[in-house]
Amino acid sequence: MFRKYRALPLSFIVMLALTVSGCSTNPDGSAEQMAKNKAASIGNEAPMEISFWNPFGGGEGDFVEQIVKRFNVSQREIFVKQLRLESNEYYVKLSTALSSGKGPDVAVAHVDRMSPFVKAKQIVPLDGLAGENGFDFKEIEESNLRSVSFNGKPYAVPLDTHFHMLYYNKAILKKAGLLNEDDTPKLGEASPEGFIRMLTQIQAKVPGVQPFAVNTPYFQEPFLNLYYEAGGELLNSDMSKAAIHNEKALSVLKFYQQLYANHLSDLNDKTPWDSFHEGKAALWFGGVWEAGHHLSEKSLPVGMMPLPPIFGSFSHWGSSHTLVVPAYVTKEKQRAAMVFMKYFSEVGSKTWGLAGHVPANRAVLQSEEYQQLPYRKLFIEDQHHVKFAPQTDKYATIFTTLSEDLQSIVLGGLDPEAGLAMLEKKINDIIAN
Repeated sequence: MFRKYRALPLSFIVMLALTVSGCSTNPDGSAEQMAKNKAASIGNEAPMEISFWNPFGGGEGDFVEQIVKRFNVSQREIFVKQLRLESNEYYVKLSTALSSGKGPDVAVAHVDRMSPFVKAKQIVPLDGLAGENGFDFKEIEESNLRSVSFNGKPYAVPLDTHFHMLYYNKAILKKAGLLNEDDTPKLGEASPEGFIRMLTQIQAKVPGVQPFAVNTPYFQEPFLNLYYEAGGELLNSDMSKAAIHNEKALSVLKFYQQLYANHLSDLNDKTPWDSFHEGKAALWFGGVWEAGHHLSEKSLPVGMMPLPPIFGSFSHWGSSHTLVVPAYVTKEKQRAAMVFMKYFSEVGSKTWGLAGHVPANRAVLQSEEYQQLPYRKLFIEDQHHVKFAPQTDKYATIFTTLSEDLQSIVLGGLDPEAGLAMLEKKINDIIAN
């Protein structure tokens, strides 16, 4: 996930990285060894250098840096030079690079950003390159492979699945009489009414804390989580029209509005992730990528579980990071990029899994090392309920419009019925154009 609420503590990153089997004996990535490898190439054949663009900062960026360094140490034929870009400008710069034919040799792309690149033939299908380099796409989880396939061909190497879990403060729930003996929460009836009753009990018994911190600054995410639970869709089955103006979406919006109105959630909380981390909120829908951050805080008695089926199902929002190869890259560098992508999937995923993301590589996912990490078995189970974005080249614009209009409803006071009608019209205009 590009957006990070807070970086993982460096000490925690180093500690986890050292526990992964198969890692380099030099935990810092061995810059000295890389220098020796490059020096050894002088007089022989210099390594091919390929550029790798990504937008990862904070804890994620540290993990990726480890993976790149270890790849460069592991062999002498290819040297990966990474360039980190700011997440808020990443896709603008990547789109410009793909259009102009000058930029990275391999790049990170969210799965929901791929469609326009595929349509414009700006990235290459990878089935042939994979075959040449011994990479088997059958080793990728089926849902991930399906999400990057267009006309039967994979256009990316999926790295992970990421989504939200329910984080809960055990101490607050215990004070509210809502913690079981096994430290799991007593959430009550799985319905909007049942969830509100549970939050009301927290409010009454533990005054001074926020029962449920809602990610209002990025409200599209908590909205989509519950809208997908309710069986909602953004577009119709052939993606020719919007499907957002309906009773399911209206019910979800009214549910959140009720939380705000009854002070069960703070509408004006600009950093709800911090509110939970600092012990000021009982519950939080947080990303799996936050797991290390929260679990490493010794003063925070945190637990995790899948999002409860408040609106009837376990379906929820999710996405995936992938690696793509631009079409302008020479054949020789395409092959080198595939070697790096193979390494990232098969070896680097052991490190990437520490960031909280669920690896797309099946062997890593099923490994004892990964499954022994805290809550990872729950992550594995819950990833099967993820609903990926529709494969339309208009999705980025649709998502931006959705985000802006939902803010107008929850923060701007726009009537939900009128807001959804307006949003549906805007999405239909985007599709038509």
